[in-house]
Amino acid sequence: MSDAHVQDREKERQEQDKRITEQLSRIKQTFLVMSGKGGVGKSTVAVNLAAAMADRGYSVGLMDVDLHGPSTVKMLGLEGEPVKMSGQRLLPIPYGERMKVVSMAALLEDRDTAVIWRGPLKIGAIKQFISDVLWGELDYLFIDSPPGTGDEPLTVAQVVKGARGIIVTTPQEISLLDIRKSITFCRQLDMPVFGVLENMSGLICPHCGQRIDLFSTGGGERTAREMGVPFLGRIPIRPEIVVSTDGGQPYVLSNDQGKEDFKVIIDKLEQGGKK
Repeated sequence: MSDAHVQDREKERQEQDKRITEQLSRIKQTFLVMSGKGGVGKSTVAVNLAAAMADRGYSVGLMDVDLHGPSTVKMLGLEGEPVKMSGQRLLPIPYGERMKVVSMAALLEDRDTAVIWRGPLKIGAIKQFISDVLWGELDYLFIDSPPGTGDEPLTVAQVVKGARGIIVTTPQEISLLDIRKSITFCRQLDMPVFGVLENMSGLICPHCGQRIDLFSTGGGERTAREMGVPFLGRIPIRPEIVVSTDGGQPYVLSNDQGKEDFKVIIDKLEQGGKK
């Protein structure tokens, strides 16, 4: 590689870093929604948190950095929405009047296409999601990452200074073991943990209204207390969540029960989320 090429690459990197800094300066609060393992409903939580804050009148962005399994556009009914450009910048897909979405799923020509990328490509894509997307002024940016502590959450933690982690778990012991690693990950990278959220915390029977603790309960709160981080609350299992998610509408917007289930957590985001 010639010296001139190296200099050009360095100049491009510096220009991108400058754009990232400029973009982040216009975003008041950033939260990385993460989990220690898959299957805990992390993307469902990210979508509903973003939609709920937009419903309360805030300007909200949702960035899906789960590059191999993006699902937010499906959950929001945005599949097939065209991606538009403004000059060299990408325009996020609008959802309602106050919410904007960026996801790899919207950039693929075929929804069945597999993204087969190694680390450097994934890191580059995530940086572009920040530097080359016209987010504008945002009150909140929620970043939905894949489970674990790999390239995607690591890149966000290193690039998005000031981001805070929302760690999603289910109550059973196998999930609790993994959220300890997520908390340690955040601490090693000096990323504050905003709190732990216990999802699928009890099935509410649609016939009698009784609660059935399929996966036990209280484990997320206990682990948060032991690890010295805030506990945000519990979200129960309801058939309505599945119906609304598959139908492309956030549960928090589908009925009053959805707003009530997420109310405690949204209140904490609105009140305690202020620096």
